[in-house]
Amino acid sequence: MQTPDFAQLSHPALPPRDINFLLSNFPGQVDVPRAVTEMGQFFNTLDSILDADYIYKALRDADTLDLPVSPQLWFEVMLRHAMPARRNRQEQHALHYIAHLLALFGRTERLRQVQAGDDTAYDYLVDLVAEEQAAQTQRQFIVQAHIANYALFLGGVCAEWIEHRHRYANRPVTIDYYRDMGASRFHAASKHPLAQEFGLSNTYRELAQRFDYYREGLEKMAATHLYH
Repeated sequence: MQTPDFAQLSHPALPPRDINFLLSNFPGQVDVPRAVTEMGQFFNTLDSILDADYIYKALRDADTLDLPVSPQLWFEVMLRHAMPARRNRQEQHALHYIAHLLALFGRTERLRQVQAGDDTAYDYLVDLVAEEQAAQTQRQFIVQAHIANYALFLGGVCAEWIEHRHRYANRPVTIDYYRDMGASRFHAASKHPLAQEFGLSNTYRELAQRFDYYREGLEKMAATHLYH
């Protein structure tokens, strides 16, 4: 099976504009060839740059309609700032995964598709659960992953909207619903053989066990940088 588009745990090769932005905002003189090599070869070098205050401040007031960097890099910097902490490798992988997911779901049609290119679009988790129950083994994994991703995205980025509808429009769905859906599907997907094949098992276990932590980070990032 071809690797699904959401299965990204580490930084892809940075596009030139991302590299130029990171290096042009680095304090002091930069040995550019060495910096580019280290960003590509050493996991912690790039992560430490993305955690740096000077990168956050340089992006904080950027026009989100004309970003100076790729959407994935912007999301990752903003998400890291919303969730400051000393991170182990597993947490770093989880943040990379979420930032990549946010960039994917920035395209509305992809948010509503289980898999890129699908003809069917889904707006409700209950319909995705029905699809999950009817799916065969490989498709079931993809659907489980999408339910988890969709629940994390909506429960985080759209948390204020969900709570407003529950409180003032008498909608039965709360944040807890998205937590239960997302955490349970990350857990189920983590045990699937395809999760091991795509290197997602540990990240999905991390997201299942700490769903609230990552969801709250998304909510904070959205409130500060998407809806301000």
